[in-house]
Amino acid sequence: MKIVSIGEVLWDVIGNEEYLGGAALNFAAHAARLGHTVLFVSAVGKDERGRRVQARMAAMGLTTRYVHVLKTHPTGVVTVELDAAGQPKFTLHHPAAYDAPELTDREVTELLSPQPDWIYFGTLFQLSPLAKELTCRLLAAHAGARLFYDVNLRKDHYQPALVRELMARAQVVKLNEEEAGAIDRMFGRAPRPLEDFCHAYAHEFGWESVCVTRGEQGCVLLLEGEFVEARGYAVHAQDTVGAGDAFAAAFVHGLGMHWTAREIADFANRVAALVASRPGGTPPWTLEEVRTLSKLPITPTS
Repeated sequence: MKIVSIGEVLWDVIGNEEYLGGAALNFAAHAARLGHTVLFVSAVGKDERGRRVQARMAAMGLTTRYVHVLKTHPTGVVTVELDAAGQPKFTLHHPAAYDAPELTDREVTELLSPQPDWIYFGTLFQLSPLAKELTCRLLAAHAGARLFYDVNLRKDHYQPALVRELMARAQVVKLNEEEAGAIDRMFGRAPRPLEDFCHAYAHEFGWESVCVTRGEQGCVLLLEGEFVEARGYAVHAQDTVGAGDAFAAAFVHGLGMHWTAREIADFANRVAALVASRPGGTPPWTLEEVRTLSKLPITPTS
């Protein structure tokens, strides 16, 4: 498939180490690993970190053509603190180059010709007026591509009106269990089972599919009216940075392959677990490793 991913690229600083990251970049890297043609849209600074972004993208087989280099902004950085379970707490640093992306009319035409199968977007990137304007420009001219919204809420870095607007634009949505609760609260709705959550919002916004991840407990998935629960996989988590982005790439892959809801959910759970077992948001992995991981199911808690 041809996939356009628009969003942030940055360096995750974890202790003394720096890992290439940003949800949209992580998604792009994992989708490319799954064999798809991925065009990533963002910006980096004219600095050493920006040069490293370009080098790493090239090594992963991602074109840097649509990642503009800016003299006015530094490459994005986020400080990540991990708790005992490997769960991250993010501190975002601004200004950042990804806040000021730009594309020429010619580049927009190139991106959308031939028609992409998917356009991926998230929440954080849209807080910048320049970034949101560019995203809306692509979504308005999407030429029939399916629109995938990965919610990815970051504390103090989202607005209810923006989340609702992005939900309304999407055809497929992915979020985690904590974000599902946050969305119900921000819209003044009482807590409810995930099945009710999925059906209600899919009906309200006309979504083709919605998936809610639950960490090591797996996920729930609603696809064209069919609701499934899929258990997760036991791994020793190094950190969970990027695991949700890998899940999103596997989710899109399964939808593109026209798999059943249960097949998609199980495959995405396995890919996410494998990534969580390794440090950084874009560690190398193979499909053979994903298949082998299927021998290690955990039992969900009630």
